[in-house]
Amino acid sequence: MADTATAEPTAADDGRVKTWLALGFIFTLAWLPAGAWDALIMAALALWFVIGWKRIGLWMIWRRSLIAWPFALAALTLAIARPGAPVFQFTIGGQAITATDAGMVAAATVMAKSWLSVQAMLTLIATTHFSELLTALAALRLPPVLILILGMAYRYLFILQEEALRMLRARDSRSASIPGQPAGRNLFWRATITGRMVGTLFIRAYERSERIYAAMLARGYDGRPVTATQPPLRPTDYFALIGGGIVCVSLIVIAYI
Repeated sequence: MADTATAEPTAADDGRVKTWLALGFIFTLAWLPAGAWDALIMAALALWFVIGWKRIGLWMIWRRSLIAWPFALAALTLAIARPGAPVFQFTIGGQAITATDAGMVAAATVMAKSWLSVQAMLTLIATTHFSELLTALAALRLPPVLILILGMAYRYLFILQEEALRMLRARDSRSASIPGQPAGRNLFWRATITGRMVGTLFIRAYERSERIYAAMLARGYDGRPVTATQPPLRPTDYFALIGGGIVCVSLIVIAYI
């Protein structure tokens, strides 16, 4: 049986390369002007090609990226804020509101950019371990304090989740129910109990953070995160960066020509 631990990673498997490519793709989308549909379609095809190449599951990425739509809907205000030729008009509270063609194009562009940007980040997260993301952020000269906060938050998020589940089990074990009747009292009572549980969880998390910080100081913590030494980039990594840069520049050229 072959030893898979010593298998050579494929091109662009370095966390730093994937993070730089994802950020470059998002910044390129931000630079595209409103109505640059050719460039946006090319960007979507390039991103979906990478998703298929990595065998992540395009439908899964699409489904999870829907989380961006409630926030992207705020861009609909551009449809009535941008001057241009009127498209349709409606009345709210006796006030006539007119949507313009330029505003609708700007709103649709922002929503498309937001959707593609979320897909790019989901692809990065699905293919990169969180520790590699922190290493890539350190290579981008992100302040060490922020890297430490992100690492600690990710590490202890699961511990807090287990703590919350234990509190829920304790609540359920102390909540008697009568067959045929819903457990608990009215909605106000449920909201009160939930608020107390959230407050208790916050206090426990704060106390745990104090103990962790004291233990870190006792072990020589000096405010700088300890990260492993990263190997230099390989030629395939440089080729991936160059290829990604060519794609980003091509999108900008297509958008402005």
